[in-house]
Amino acid sequence: MFMRMPMRAILGIRAKWRFYAAVAALLIVTGAAWADPTEVSSLDPTGEWLVAKGWARIRIIDCNGRLWGVVSWEIYPDVDSHNPDSSKRSRPTLGMPILLEMAQTRTNQWDGQIYNAEDGNTYSANISLVSSNILRVQGCFLGFLCGGENWTRVNPPNTNHAPPSPNSAEAPTSNLLETDKHVCLRLVGPSALPPESGRGYR
Repeated sequence: MFMRMPMRAILGIRAKWRFYAAVAALLIVTGAAWADPTEVSSLDPTGEWLVAKGWARIRIIDCNGRLWGVVSWEIYPDVDSHNPDSSKRSRPTLGMPILLEMAQTRTNQWDGQIYNAEDGNTYSANISLVSSNILRVQGCFLGFLCGGENWTRVNPPNTNHAPPSPNSAEAPTSNLLETDKHVCLRLVGPSALPPESGRGYR
């Protein structure tokens, strides 16, 4: 024989379950909210990146708080023939700055400019990390005509052995051989170095 539970007791049990469910849901939501910013903020955009078309690699470096991206490898050597400054039209594109003075403006976003060697124009731009190995690069013309692409992180070149093929996991030894410190000095000057003489540069 089954004893019928009083309605007041049933309502009390239901109320407790609703309370526990609400607490569990709150913990899940707040846990996700805390985890995502931590994961994103720990990502670092510096390093070697392969552009979407695969014809070049861009090395992003930190010059005392501002990010610069220079061409560190290219399939075909070229010159900056479309540069509006005629004195720069014979300079090699290897080592040329592409991302210019990108400053962090919010979590996982850096704003600055991007130089397009294909037309010689400079556009406002921003970069952000989709993941630790995917970088989203977006440029805008007149502030609203925007386009972008994803770059893929690659390993820096190893110059201690014979050069691999262009499609392999490592870049050829014809990569830009300048250190980060020398790139910053070339692009920005001594002001690009951190207070303690080149600390943090390789």
